[in-house]
Amino acid sequence: MDLFDYRNEAEGSAHAPLAERMRPRCLAEVFGQEHLTAPGGLIASAIASDCIFPMVMWGPPGCGKTTLASIIASETKCRFIKISAVLSGVKEVRAVIEEAKKERTLKGRKTLLFVDEIHRFNKAQQDAFLHHVEKGLITLLGATTENPSFEVIPALLSRVRVVTLKPLKPKTIIEVLRRALMDAERGLARLEISVDDKALEHVVRLADGDVRTALNTLEILVGQKRAVEGAGQVVSLADAEAVLERKALAYDKGGDAHYNLISAFHKSLRGSDPDAALYWMARMLKSGEDPYYIARRMVRFASEDVGMADPGALSMALHAMESFKFLGSPEGEGALAQAAVYLATAPKSNSVYLAFNAICKEVDQGGSLPVPTHIRNAPTALMADEGYHKGYRYPHDYPGGFIPQQYLPDALKERRWYTPTDRGYESIVGPRLSAWQEMVRREKRR
Repeated sequence: MDLFDYRNEAEGSAHAPLAERMRPRCLAEVFGQEHLTAPGGLIASAIASDCIFPMVMWGPPGCGKTTLASIIASETKCRFIKISAVLSGVKEVRAVIEEAKKERTLKGRKTLLFVDEIHRFNKAQQDAFLHHVEKGLITLLGATTENPSFEVIPALLSRVRVVTLKPLKPKTIIEVLRRALMDAERGLARLEISVDDKALEHVVRLADGDVRTALNTLEILVGQKRAVEGAGQVVSLADAEAVLERKALAYDKGGDAHYNLISAFHKSLRGSDPDAALYWMARMLKSGEDPYYIARRMVRFASEDVGMADPGALSMALHAMESFKFLGSPEGEGALAQAAVYLATAPKSNSVYLAFNAICKEVDQGGSLPVPTHIRNAPTALMADEGYHKGYRYPHDYPGGFIPQQYLPDALKERRWYTPTDRGYESIVGPRLSAWQEMVRREKRR
């Protein structure tokens, strides 16, 4: 188990990777998370008041989750313990709890417990925290790259605050790399090697938002240049391409061609132009774009822009992703191309997308409206006595498998959000819904 007091851990070892040596030591050195770290930000305020609350930090790899936990550890008066969900289990959690009890009894100190990759803990392991988080014996700091709504159990989620970290922008990562190049104490300045802007941009693109990866890649480039050619040299784009074995994307000076290309791809799909969609896909793949990024965008497109006009589009996009995972590159790229043509030529409808967004706004504004009693389950006599399930009509018992009855809360019973188009499969769904709604209207007139 990786169990230690942070203040006793050796920092800045000369043998540590550059990303570890350059890890920010205070909030002022943290880039890209100003909504949390700037004066008045959530974490800045918590540290300033020494009032750290239970939280799960959610963000992509290399965006600063562990760094923020380390800074909290160095600034707080509490004891800090770190474990990894990859290496630890219930046994280790219980050991931490016992240590926390001793610390509170003997020294009167609270314990901050940092759990890296908390999403890897199963339900039983997460349950082990509940009582102790609620009672304040430990202040839980979790870190995850996965959506806490799905990976953290509801009981634990209700006892912590989810803190969302933003993906780092390319210009932010470049700023971090330049700082490392100029830092003589922890960085690379002592090697007396420069890196030109195009090479830095290439490193950042391949890092895909992960500043840890970008820093360690930079260290490899600078180290090899110094070893082969000596001090005073400049790492060029050609050097970076040769060492990293990836050709540079044809980005413009603003570094936003990545977003321009994916935007062109998405709009070509929406505009039903399969040739343009394939062209932009090929441009991205040839430039070294992550094929899974393209596949994920097609899955999103299938739901957002094709929707119920062709329900098979979502299956096609998912199958393409699985096919690429099975075949790899370059064979799997054919499956991605097939999905792109299917999506481009499919009938389009964003009716589900619009309906769901409208309903989400309704939920935010309306709050927790009660479920109508007749569609509640009544597994106990008490619930039956309260009227649960009373009056519910089982649709399969009626002709056509449909019987008019209310399913929305009383305050919303007349609302309708989903309006199908007359395109593709929705041309079948629309009349079907209209017939059912007419039956509902006739029922009300009786």
